[in-house]
Amino acid sequence: MRILVIGSGGREHAIVRALSPDTDSLHAAPGNPGIAALAEIHSGTDPTPAGILALARKLSPDLVVIGPEAPLVAGAADVLRENGITCFGPDAAAAAIEGSKSFAKQVMAEAGIPTAASFTCRTGAETDAALAAFGPPYVVKDDALAAGKGVLVTADVEAARAHARACGTVVIEEFLDGPEVSLFAVTDGQTAVPLMPAQDFKRARDGDQGPNTGGMGAYAPLPWAPADLADRTMDTVISPAVDVMARRGTPYRGLLYAGLSLTSAGLRVVEFNARFGDPETQVVLDRLGTPLAPLLHAAAAGDLASAAPPRWRPGAAVVVVIAAEGYPENPVKGDKIKIEDAERALVPAPVQNNYVLQAGTATDAAGDLVSAGGRVLNVVGSGADVAAARAAAYELAATVSFRGGWYRRDIAARL
Repeated sequence: MRILVIGSGGREHAIVRALSPDTDSLHAAPGNPGIAALAEIHSGTDPTPAGILALARKLSPDLVVIGPEAPLVAGAADVLRENGITCFGPDAAAAAIEGSKSFAKQVMAEAGIPTAASFTCRTGAETDAALAAFGPPYVVKDDALAAGKGVLVTADVEAARAHARACGTVVIEEFLDGPEVSLFAVTDGQTAVPLMPAQDFKRARDGDQGPNTGGMGAYAPLPWAPADLADRTMDTVISPAVDVMARRGTPYRGLLYAGLSLTSAGLRVVEFNARFGDPETQVVLDRLGTPLAPLLHAAAAGDLASAAPPRWRPGAAVVVVIAAEGYPENPVKGDKIKIEDAERALVPAPVQNNYVLQAGTATDAAGDLVSAGGRVLNVVGSGADVAAARAAAYELAATVSFRGGWYRRDIAARL
């Protein structure tokens, strides 16, 4: 099978790593130096739907997997399917479930999916009324795509107002009081298959302090979560959402990510995303014990019901994100990365248990690995349980250094 993966982050590196044993020819665009160890990369690819189509026509892949949300919302999957190219990822109309928070709320209301009460606000007066209705802590979400950094949770009403003004249209909702969990489901528009639940850490600093980020670490499985969490989420969240999208004439084909809060009143949906989540993908796919490529191809081809269900490796995985100085506000780029025993840590072989995935990296003129983004590296450790996986991840993280690089020290510390 010839597969083309669109994207260049740690999520895409994890996807490519999971695909590699099952493929004869693997390509990625634009890719990064880590992905280049596993696939042929096409770094100069135009990231628009037209550019992705041009590359797909050149390569004639059996499957295109679109990793990031931006090309999905822009209609890349539509263009590929219109030209007879099998694609894993929702069309633009379905990807609006991530592209617009207010649209997602409409889908949830229509499907009867439990979620936080909310208001969509477009003016200062509407914002003030919504903030007054809910009170602190205030939850203000940019209605549009914001690379995982469009949500503000604060007790400061002036900060909430300022965030709303900066965003334009926002969704303001009640604060949900429970631990958050991510569940991914692969779907072909009718059938849906859950993957392993995971938990990520959005705040920049230890103790869940600092600004929201795209995610500073994650772990799976969740020993404290209800045993029926995946089944319950499929029954009350994923299947109703897939059914509503089909009834609307915009079938959802791809990866549907449900961000959940396990509140005192029961399960509630925090958000939907239209793609694999980052950094949860890194730990979920680390635990996957069956090939990923056939599952994604079956969903893209509309034949998921006949695909073998995923099986999971025993034990646990923890990922620690190493970020650049200034992240998330203004990350510094271009610092040389040093990894002790890099030959082992960067090994592409899927059997390697503790390893480094590359996200925001590049090579400089001398061929050295340098930082090229906010979240630079994902250090993945595995073990018999979460505690062992955490110890392995932090042991490996201690062997990585670059000027200004930093990471949270409390990922998966409290279960």
